[in-house]
Amino acid sequence: MKTNNLIVDSFDKLPSPSYVCEEKLLEKNLILLKRIQDEADVSILLALKGFALWSTFDLCKKYLKGCCASGLHEAILAKEEFGGEVHTYSAAFKDDEIDEIISLSNHLVFNSFNQLKRYKDKAFGKTSLGIRLNPEYSSVEVDLYNPCAPFSRMGTTKANFDESQLEFLDGFHFHALCEQNVDALEGALAAFEDKFSQYFDKLKWVNFGGGHHITRADYDVEGLIKLLKDFRSRYPHLKVYLEPGEAIGWQTGYLVGTVLDVINNGMNLAILDTSAEAHMPDTLAMPYRAIVRNSGLAGEKEYTYRLGGNTCLAGDVMGDYSFDKPLEVGDKIIFEDMIHYTMVKTTTFNGIKLPSIVIKHNEERYQIVKNFGYNDYKVRLS
Repeated sequence: MKTNNLIVDSFDKLPSPSYVCEEKLLEKNLILLKRIQDEADVSILLALKGFALWSTFDLCKKYLKGCCASGLHEAILAKEEFGGEVHTYSAAFKDDEIDEIISLSNHLVFNSFNQLKRYKDKAFGKTSLGIRLNPEYSSVEVDLYNPCAPFSRMGTTKANFDESQLEFLDGFHFHALCEQNVDALEGALAAFEDKFSQYFDKLKWVNFGGGHHITRADYDVEGLIKLLKDFRSRYPHLKVYLEPGEAIGWQTGYLVGTVLDVINNGMNLAILDTSAEAHMPDTLAMPYRAIVRNSGLAGEKEYTYRLGGNTCLAGDVMGDYSFDKPLEVGDKIIFEDMIHYTMVKTTTFNGIKLPSIVIKHNEERYQIVKNFGYNDYKVRLS
């Protein structure tokens, strides 16, 4: 039976594990982003590093201006499946990829002046060139996700700025946030302007990067619009870009898994057909506690279980959760908000099957857009 692009009419018929993106929630986020674009007269790009569910791009491109890519493969995906503008940045480009990247990209952003000097003869005049700058300001608390941490490799600092190369540049890019509100952007932008605004009159555009948690319920949308309008009033000749990743897919869907076994070793342990290590790596790397639908903290409800994956990694554990009823083999466990960043980081560690990808169009129509199997594991190896 053909399983890709199969339509099913109920949640109970979905394969397990599955990522389920709810189209209605995705469009709600896109509508908000479009409103900011229109009111502040800026362009918002979809950051593929955070949301690359290209089966939804026909919807996304109705609202957003294009995509930002982190290298060749994302740039190809952006061009093939999204269209619109393609903006490509990498910490370092490779000689054997740069020609194709140039041909695909509307904007090409270099991480250092070394890279600009290496490739400017190839790229100048063929695409709009920019440099990523490090404002040396950030309020990101976790160093793993802090692009402006001490000794960061991301972006060029004021001390390393090479004024002799300005003639080749159309724009500046900075990125200093991670899932933060507009107050963090205000601080980063102030530092960015303080260090680099003397060069703005020679530019055509500025890219404010990502990390803007715009679609989170408590985000100060009106404050963001005001900040953007104020910046544009100061520099009316500059086109402004933002490139959020998590804001597109934020709270648009979930990962559903199934209980395979329940055992006891001093406490109740439920083993699932999904994995923190392979399917939810950010929960271990960030780290953070995933929200499980209809659960409570350990001891909050009557029955507490430690949820674990079915890989050999001892630490493949989602955490301790409590439920109103005992868990049984076959029960579904739903991990909320697993569409942004999670899907793009999955692995086949232990040969574990990747979760299927599903788009929920309405209450009675689920489209299984991708099922994975042995060949998806095999082709990554040789």
